[in-house]
Amino acid sequence: MTTTLNKVPKKKNIDLLEPLKERISNFRKRFEDGSIGTKLSHFIFGAGNFYHKQYVKGAIFLLLQIAIIRFMVFCPSINDTPYGWKALYNLSLTHLSEGGDFDPVTGAFTIGSDCKLIILFGFVTIAVIIMYFMIWEMNIASSFKADMDEKIGKKPTSFRDDLRELLDSRFHITMLTPTCIAALVFTILPTIFMIALAFTTYNSQDMNDIGTNLFHWNGIQNFRAVFTGEGSLGVEIKNRFLPVLGWTFIWAIFATLTCYFGGIILALLINKKGLKGKKFFRTVFIFTIAVPQFISLLAVRNLLGEYGPINSMLVNLGWIAKPIGFLGLHPSDSEKIAKIMVIIVNMWVGVPYTMLMTSGILMNIPADLYEAARVDGASTVKMFTKITLPYVIFVTTPYLISSFVGNINSFNTIFLLTGGGPAYTGYQAGGTDLLVTWLYKVTIDQGSYNTGAVIGIFTFLITATITLVTYRRSKAYNEEDTFQ
Repeated sequence: MTTTLNKVPKKKNIDLLEPLKERISNFRKRFEDGSIGTKLSHFIFGAGNFYHKQYVKGAIFLLLQIAIIRFMVFCPSINDTPYGWKALYNLSLTHLSEGGDFDPVTGAFTIGSDCKLIILFGFVTIAVIIMYFMIWEMNIASSFKADMDEKIGKKPTSFRDDLRELLDSRFHITMLTPTCIAALVFTILPTIFMIALAFTTYNSQDMNDIGTNLFHWNGIQNFRAVFTGEGSLGVEIKNRFLPVLGWTFIWAIFATLTCYFGGIILALLINKKGLKGKKFFRTVFIFTIAVPQFISLLAVRNLLGEYGPINSMLVNLGWIAKPIGFLGLHPSDSEKIAKIMVIIVNMWVGVPYTMLMTSGILMNIPADLYEAARVDGASTVKMFTKITLPYVIFVTTPYLISSFVGNINSFNTIFLLTGGGPAYTGYQAGGTDLLVTWLYKVTIDQGSYNTGAVIGIFTFLITATITLVTYRRSKAYNEEDTFQ
């Protein structure tokens, strides 16, 4: 008698270097199996295209190579700050001219080396080098493709054929390329530049002399100051970072949930059967959205101000002896009242958005679900908790996550209402300051750009982690076909 044992298949070890090994193997295969033109393309851009009589593509690749090499060797400069290999050399921020000397002939101060431009131009040069290797890979691939076409008896594609493909089968590349370039120039490079400043001594205190724009790298000292209190702003950063971080989370949670559930309840009330004037109510809330948010916030700031209509009315009625500091505009005002008021005002401003979005979702919930629930004897509350709310949450989970992250970075509401107050003596961060408003004060008011960059990096890490973790664990991501 024989028995068959169910063998559990062994899990294959995932080789993280497998993609790299495959690329190296393909690269070697192209070099070995390629034509003479393909082999030459590894050294002279466009050589393979010239070999296959693709003269236009070959000329483009060759001109790009010449332009980048010229850029790297001859080092063009702007405001006496060079690109190319000199920019890479200057990235160490050493051996730079001090500047700041007075010229009696012109009656002005001479400008020395500007470390901001040096760092920026250094990263631009690195981007150009990366682009060089990308073009190098494209030029080899183009030549090898022509080799394969000739092997099967097909004529290599011309430049005109490639243009037709870019307007037809590869039209997505044509449309996405400008977007990628814009993202690189206006998003990625500025972000890298900001991150780099966090590792420097760049602040206004190191540049008090006119014409002096020098600073240096200081490693992780700025990050260490958050926990040790070192540096000019170290004590403030250490003492205020955790309280501000805690309030930022509290604010984000309450601001998100109040607007979210408030909007759902408002949408249910407006969409209730038998309610008259539904169009009127929707129009009113749409009108509140049409008014720019900063105008609404400034109007509320005036209404709740020390000498605003609300305080004046309460004093005249004899309900209070002196004006209440609703928004913490003075150091003596209550921090708790200011925090409560900004949450309430934010709810008033944000509820209409959720209401409109939820209204559309409620109209698309299958009526059969409610009919079946009524047959089973479910109450209105039961149908809301078991049908309406799960459906709405499932559909709006991405919005809920983005709303939470947006509230962490909610600059307008705090800055325009309270200005971060009530202020603390000796500290930039006030009682209602979020990380983002504190960052603004540290950089714009204090001039400590390196410290502001550190706060910005911490804010980014927090928001990115929350976004990725919560979305990957949500039903909207893992069970996307549930309600289809």
